[in-house]
Amino acid sequence: MVEERRFKQTMNEIGRIGGTDRGMKRLAYSREERQATDYFITQCKAAGLSVRIDAAGNVIARRPGTCPELPAVGIGSHLDTVYEGGKYDGTIGVLAALEIVRDLNDRHIRTKHSIDLFAFACEESARFGFSQIGSKAMAGLIKQKDIASLTDKEGQNIQSVFADRGLEFSRLEEARLPKHALAAFMEMHIEQGPILEAKNTPIGVVRGIAAPTRFNICVKGHAAHSGSTPMNQRQDALIGAAEITIELEKEARREMEHGTVATVGDIEIVPGAMNVVPGETHLKVDIRGISRASKDRVVEFLYTFLDHLRATRHLEIGCTLLSDEIPVRMNADIIASIEKVCRWKKIKFIRMPSGAGHDTMNMAALCPVGMIFVPSIGGISHHPDEHTDLHDIMTGIEVLEAAVLERAVVESETKAGAQNTQ
Repeated sequence: MVEERRFKQTMNEIGRIGGTDRGMKRLAYSREERQATDYFITQCKAAGLSVRIDAAGNVIARRPGTCPELPAVGIGSHLDTVYEGGKYDGTIGVLAALEIVRDLNDRHIRTKHSIDLFAFACEESARFGFSQIGSKAMAGLIKQKDIASLTDKEGQNIQSVFADRGLEFSRLEEARLPKHALAAFMEMHIEQGPILEAKNTPIGVVRGIAAPTRFNICVKGHAAHSGSTPMNQRQDALIGAAEITIELEKEARREMEHGTVATVGDIEIVPGAMNVVPGETHLKVDIRGISRASKDRVVEFLYTFLDHLRATRHLEIGCTLLSDEIPVRMNADIIASIEKVCRWKKIKFIRMPSGAGHDTMNMAALCPVGMIFVPSIGGISHHPDEHTDLHDIMTGIEVLEAAVLERAVVESETKAGAQNTQ
């Protein structure tokens, strides 16, 4: 069995790296994130693993299998955080992978497939406004030119940040894993939402990861004096923006059964004075879901409704597509395997979508993937109050380990190891 005390100690030790009085701050490629990965590397080496850092800064630690020619089974997550973040987020997924290997060592269990542990670089978009750089590079989904101009809030270019970290940006594409390097990849993560806690369920079996379609919408009317302009003669850009917001919410609610959501997360009003009818507004819209068809219906509705507003309110509306990503489905066999483990261990679970993006969605370009969620207390994430009960974490690790062993194939277990499983 995995050791709760050992995991808690490891969690506490890494949780001190980047800790501030306003939460965690281990930004991608920062000194603090480097300290966290160095700590992880030290723990991996102590567990007898070989470790390498690829050209994107991903840490890959290997527990060799008895048939090294077979593709490895991968597990892991990320160690970087947002500004004023929490201690759990991706960290528990990285440490869960480490604890599984420690437990296999304790029980003297050998597997045919090697087991690779991953600590992905720059999963969070907090520093550069671009997420999952490490796993995207590993999956061959980005090239140097795609991110060469990225800068952080201090104006540091990503190329110089790479150099400070001891990485050569010009070699980024060398991080791509060879085809068939992995037999499967699995990630454990906090839910970052309220569903599991509300249902008193310790395990969420992720069926798919939502992908966003994002727009920048500019609504132009006519600025006018708020006191002297009659209501029936106004071209109020904010009213148009409000209608977009309300109608988009209604349409997304009609798609709730498919897990699709829509958000107007930012509105800028010009000129922004109390006594002036708004002449211009800028909206940032995020539509996401795990069903491409459902998401496309909401997007089509948006385009149609903008045409309606142009005609009825005589507004000039520009709509710029910022991104249009494809949702990722988890592998059906891995889903079935995780659910089988839960039934065998009599652990309550539900199937659910992931509204947030994760490294797993990029690893799907390389191999079959699966994902396990554990509850977030209060649904809180990316915040200093982020918390997941230790018992729930251990339950998640127990399920993940069994699913990994099914894929990695147990080759041998010594008598000492067999006694430890009793």
